[in-house]
Amino acid sequence: MPATALFYGLSAFPLTPADDQGRVDTNTLARLLDRLCEARVDSIGLLGSTGVYAYLTREERRRAVAAAVDCVSGRAPLIVGVGALRTDQAQALARDAEAAGADGLLMAPVSYTPLTQDEAYEHFRAVASVSDLPLCIYNNPGTTHFTFGAELLGRLSEIESIRAVKMPLPVNGDFAGEIAPLRARTRFAVGYSGDWGMAASMLAGADAFYSVLGGMLPQPALALVRAAQAGDAEEARRIDATLAPLWDAFKVYGSLRVMYALLGILGLGTAAPPRPILPLGSDVQRGVASAVEPLLDR
Repeated sequence: MPATALFYGLSAFPLTPADDQGRVDTNTLARLLDRLCEARVDSIGLLGSTGVYAYLTREERRRAVAAAVDCVSGRAPLIVGVGALRTDQAQALARDAEAAGADGLLMAPVSYTPLTQDEAYEHFRAVASVSDLPLCIYNNPGTTHFTFGAELLGRLSEIESIRAVKMPLPVNGDFAGEIAPLRARTRFAVGYSGDWGMAASMLAGADAFYSVLGGMLPQPALALVRAAQAGDAEEARRIDATLAPLWDAFKVYGSLRVMYALLGILGLGTAAPPRPILPLGSDVQRGVASAVEPLLDR
């Protein structure tokens, strides 16, 4: 597969279920991955923010990747998150992912002390140097509190193995106005995350969407992306409207908490989010169940 083909279409991001000691439940993980493979998503994003990578040890992340590679068995490309506080730790995770059989890497500039643009460049350059796998930049300022400048993205585009960028939703909603200069300045495949922007970003010509909901309910997310790719704006917006109650829950409670609620609501597992994150209360979970019920009749 060409490296850039990894970063197109719908990339579905599942949870990484684990017990209260942080040990990954590989059986439940395999159940989630099977659903994604059967739906024929374009790629799977393992150990992203939805996959709670920051809460897992290197050993558990390695176990999750090995279990995923075994389960997926080539049925879908596997992109593995390798973000870590230290550069040497991220390098080790990149080596682990490649050795286990991952197809690509995803990395956010995780930090405690705020990074400069030059520090982020050196961090990405160093991690890219230890693996031949294509890498996607995870631009997630809401979590990392780091913003990639246009000059930095241009410099990173010159590194051969860095092939894509995963962007947050633009504050002004102007996807086309953001995508055009990104493409002019870089050779990256340009994708977005923030599920309520899925329809608008794909209709504006984004290459990929990195979806939280797609990791649990791949069918409606995939249908929306396929409609947008076909230029069927009416159908894409219709599907988006049916998902609006879930988008509202994502915005109010956080998509991660809603995903853990859906895990139980759909009967796929019983894992709770890693502490200190708390599960949603029973009243909110009933609201999430009501929001998802119309989607289950399909």
